[in-house]
Amino acid sequence: MKLNIKNETSRLRAVILGTAESNGPIPSIEDAYDPKSLEHIKAGTYPTEKDMIAEMEAVAKVFKKYDVEVFRPKIIKDCNQIFSRDIGFVIEDVFIKANILPDREEELNAIQYVINKIDTENIMRPPEEVHIEGGDVIVWNDYIFIGTYRGTDYADYIVARTNKAGVDYIAEKFPHKTVKSFNLRKSQTNAMENALHLDCCFQPIGKDKAILHKNGFLEEEEYQWLVDFFGMDNVFEITKQEMYDMNSNVFSISEDVIISEQNFTRLNTWLRENGFTVEEVPYAEIAKQEGLLRCSTLPLIRD
Repeated sequence: MKLNIKNETSRLRAVILGTAESNGPIPSIEDAYDPKSLEHIKAGTYPTEKDMIAEMEAVAKVFKKYDVEVFRPKIIKDCNQIFSRDIGFVIEDVFIKANILPDREEELNAIQYVINKIDTENIMRPPEEVHIEGGDVIVWNDYIFIGTYRGTDYADYIVARTNKAGVDYIAEKFPHKTVKSFNLRKSQTNAMENALHLDCCFQPIGKDKAILHKNGFLEEEEYQWLVDFFGMDNVFEITKQEMYDMNSNVFSISEDVIISEQNFTRLNTWLRENGFTVEEVPYAEIAKQEGLLRCSTLPLIRD
């Protein structure tokens, strides 16, 4: 398989879509990886496997409509395999295996059959001290945007997933790209104040537009850099509630077709007004785990 990912929006041809099958029991409070899951575990509103399977099948149906080749992870009993973006990502023709939380290593094994289709020289595994997850990596033509957390208390945050070593690793491996990192706001306890990954507060769409949430960024000048880069007229600024609901975590099939959650009324209206075709799907149950459409997809080939 010849991988090709140069940006977030070129016509999608092949993708790994996670799975909610055999998702396992509701996690304990101690096992919650993020504040939003924790909130729903405590409230007794954590999503059911049945509902999440139905939501993911709605996405699979959209991919079928657009003739996208879809790979699914092999089922691991009682394992959450929804968020395929966490475990790997593609830059140009290279597959990078993420150094994820150790408990999740088996998720990588479940997509090994796909990785086996790629030339071995085009597969990278960063050294152990390099932390990086796919949700923090946004490929945008000559740029690679990376979300990180630069605080000295990085190790204390389970919600901090990409460290400075991760940024440096990508910059070293892709010297012809401009790597730009963004210091993200993290909270273990308040999902309204937690940008788990860069795609939770920013995503480019179309040819020159972006969805952004200012409060997701710890440094205003870094947020402002993105506003200036795309141009204020091309930016859809989402509210704190919309970030919490994961409005920036939509997924592009092409420059003019976007899969979005059916309840994102304000965003979906704006997208249509700006010439996008919006394929609406139910994904509000999966959103309870602080991830949405981009988080559960791992693009392999775009035109």
